[in-house]
Amino acid sequence: MHRLAAVALALTLVPFARAQSPRDVEANWHHWRGPNADGSAPNARPPIKWDAKTNITWKAELPGRGSATPIMWGDRIFVLTAIKTDRRAKPEEMPKVETKLAVKTEPPTNFYKFVVLCFDRRDGSKLWEKQVAEMVPHEGHHVTHSYAAGSPTTDGKLLYASFGSFGTYALDFDGNVKWARTDLGRLHTRLGWGEAVTPVVHGGHLLLNYDQEIDSRLICLEAATGKTQWEAKRDEKTTWSTPLVVDFGGKTQVVTNGTARIRSYDLATGAVLWQCGGMTVNPIPSPVRFGDSVICMSGYQRAAAVSVPLGSSGDLGDKGKVDWRYSFGTPYVPSPVLSGELLYFNSTNEPMVTILNAKTGKAVIEKERLSQAKTFYASPLVAGGHIYFVDRTGTTVVVKAGESLDVVSVNKLDDPIDASPVAVGKQLFLRGEKYLYCIEAK
Repeated sequence: MHRLAAVALALTLVPFARAQSPRDVEANWHHWRGPNADGSAPNARPPIKWDAKTNITWKAELPGRGSATPIMWGDRIFVLTAIKTDRRAKPEEMPKVETKLAVKTEPPTNFYKFVVLCFDRRDGSKLWEKQVAEMVPHEGHHVTHSYAAGSPTTDGKLLYASFGSFGTYALDFDGNVKWARTDLGRLHTRLGWGEAVTPVVHGGHLLLNYDQEIDSRLICLEAATGKTQWEAKRDEKTTWSTPLVVDFGGKTQVVTNGTARIRSYDLATGAVLWQCGGMTVNPIPSPVRFGDSVICMSGYQRAAAVSVPLGSSGDLGDKGKVDWRYSFGTPYVPSPVLSGELLYFNSTNEPMVTILNAKTGKAVIEKERLSQAKTFYASPLVAGGHIYFVDRTGTTVVVKAGESLDVVSVNKLDDPIDASPVAVGKQLFLRGEKYLYCIEAK
């Protein structure tokens, strides 16, 4: 990058060692689903066309394997990865395996390094690399999964990274560990398919969703110290969904997706404020807020979506009063995305897109095929009047936001992508299997 251009960019960057303000949040990407936790980047204008040789400002090689979405604050980008080592565990070093649960994966016998990486947003140079743990995992993972699937988050003061069973850590922006919680217990996931704990920070609280086959719970830590503030036991099996935190009616609610129930908890106490009939098995999509309601969905083996008023109370069950319900073509892995009153989502992981009116739940289009795309794990992005759909082969289909799938470009990188896209300013960041890419129109 030209020196003057780098200086100009630096002047627009938000200082990285201070707490969140609304302006700071909008100028950054502090959460895996962006400043609004719904996949939208209201102030970003990223490019709509690129390939391996065009509009790639820089790319940084990534060690190990992971599908965690990068987050960005100021001039720093943070990425999590797990690196398989050549060190084989001795019999006495192997962790105890839970034999009472059905599994379809084999635990490894090698040690893994659990690593946080920090890159300079301006040129992609690696600023630091911090290994926070080295352990032998007690269970395997799905062939398409990894040991670094939960995304980090930040409040502008500390970076919070969770490797689930392998610890939750708070680091400063120079890579120093300020606190660590390695005593929260192991996760035992459905069929041994692997973990994905993405922390959520809000108002000095750090939330961790520990849904699993044994002892599911929602954990609230003090963000500054890591001390436990409360734990809420959950009548749930494994989910891979990130909680949504919203302020409504004088209280801060923590909304969680689930198979048995969608639940809202009081952030201050952990008490359940309301609950609603649950989703399908394996809920993965994260809730999104629309107005005074929250929308939850899942799509494994069947389809389910519901919009629940945030002012609800008690147990609504499967037939209680909600805004709307929808049961066709909902996503399995990707979360939905909002653009104004339009809600976009994939059918299961397929290149079939549905658009609903988020207010009424009425379909604008249903399961329309997205040109040249294959399967999806990444959640879509809304930025600059466009929707970005990134498939698992590294192909990004950009469509014009609106009531039809008006494709404006199809962009290909020779690098598989499962992490969700990030847009800040005029830049788009994609975390591939091999590289982290910064894409910007020249």
